[in-house]
Amino acid sequence: MLSTELLQDFAELSDELTLEDISELFAKASPRQLNAGETYISIGDRSRMLAFIEKGLIRAFAEKDNGEQATLLLRWEDQFVGSHDTIIFNQPSKFAYQAIESTTILELDYALVEKAMEENPKFESVRKSVLMSMLGGALQMLEDFVLLSPEQRYIKLVDEKMDIVNRVADKHIASMLGITPVSLSRIRKRIANRKD
Repeated sequence: MLSTELLQDFAELSDELTLEDISELFAKASPRQLNAGETYISIGDRSRMLAFIEKGLIRAFAEKDNGEQATLLLRWEDQFVGSHDTIIFNQPSKFAYQAIESTTILELDYALVEKAMEENPKFESVRKSVLMSMLGGALQMLEDFVLLSPEQRYIKLVDEKMDIVNRVADKHIASMLGITPVSLSRIRKRIANRKD
């Protein structure tokens, strides 16, 4: 279950919501443990589950025609993850979502969230805030690809989540940055040489 501090953070997304309101919504969430390498959502799934990551890492990726995996994003502690294809567009997921390490999540069927909205319109501001946060994150990634070099994107990732480079395989980080593992190695070497 979420800490009182996190529940309070969600309650503060709306002037109308109380801690009890948020606790009631998250009481409908089910805890789930994913093993390292376990798939949470498969390509083609229509799961409308929304997960809050309490501990661990989840990677979203697609399979290319040549069999390679292209990492779209990484999600870690205190972030939400779910298939935007199914939640927003009601279509099968184009991406697979896989735990990179042992991961603890609280998952909530998005249909229950929609029902809660109907029963208590005060929750609409929370849903809007969570969806806007997810959309904002996606748009920020797109902007970073357009405006930043691969090295700048790597530095930004390290600045945002320093331990990520030790928790994720280099090939996944490189794929997410749109470069090869060899290029990632060169970037790290350049950064290390500047620090010397």
